[in-house]
Amino acid sequence: MRTHYPPIEPYDSGLLDVGDGNRIHWEVCGNPDGKPAVMLHGGPGGGCSPTHRRQWNPELYKVVLFDQRNCGRSLPHASDPATSLAANTTWHLVADMELLREHLGIGSWQVFGGSWGSALALAYAQAHPGRTTELVLRGVFTLRPQELRWFYQEGASHLFPDLWESFVAPIPAGERGDLIAAFASRLEGEDPGARLAAARAWSRWEGATVTLLPDPELVETFGEEKMALAFARIESHYFRHQGWLEPGQLIRGVDRIRHIPAVIVQGRYDVCTPMATAWDLHRAWPEAELLIVDDAGHAATEPGIVDRLIRATDGFARAVPSG
Repeated sequence: MRTHYPPIEPYDSGLLDVGDGNRIHWEVCGNPDGKPAVMLHGGPGGGCSPTHRRQWNPELYKVVLFDQRNCGRSLPHASDPATSLAANTTWHLVADMELLREHLGIGSWQVFGGSWGSALALAYAQAHPGRTTELVLRGVFTLRPQELRWFYQEGASHLFPDLWESFVAPIPAGERGDLIAAFASRLEGEDPGARLAAARAWSRWEGATVTLLPDPELVETFGEEKMALAFARIESHYFRHQGWLEPGQLIRGVDRIRHIPAVIVQGRYDVCTPMATAWDLHRAWPEAELLIVDDAGHAATEPGIVDRLIRATDGFARAVPSG
């Protein structure tokens, strides 16, 4: 079974002014003359980590990572309640990717995204198919209403009723008919205590359900104050607007990218983004290779998921670099 490549440090990094008062943090690692690839983190609002650098052969790839607007090392940060999220939408992020690609002098690149990153990857590729050499998608998420209802209203709650109790605890029973809206009112409210309690409940719910087996340390990481506030605020902002997408838009749009080589890696027991979405995408796009990992949930760090992702990037490394 394949594992991550050894730890690696960036050879270049910076903050790119993308307008609207926003600067996104970016870094490049691997081979400066290698095949370009861009990593799209999850959330939205999750930010990049050093482990994300290790999904490509550093001798063959030039890997670009960036923290999406208002999270990670990008500025201003969503943990500050004064930071407006009005200029943080799917289409702002797609435009940021193009600005970053041009800033780095890259002609086209492999687009790699997991969870929310898979939605952003599909949106970007459908908007810029000529700039996308391949797609590697994990834990497919397209923000359809039924996907949001499953995880934030009713569905996953039946599998984890104990964890669900902790999730909904900050919301009075009378407001639980629309939990995304109820959390949004607190995350954007004036009461700092209520804001933090809602952020931690929201963030820990995801941290507790992303892995096939419990990982208490991961849950604690998700509950860290700055991380939780940014993560919950940005996710809530996106989900109450359904990603500024029409229902089913990313699956209907596959005709624009049908010619692009693609691999979809999906955990069989993914509770956050259940396999039905990856299956719907594959049915609409049979040319894309679907790899189902029978002993995995949602997390990118689960061994079977890592194995398939590394095999996918290794396989695409044979293609001619196009940067």
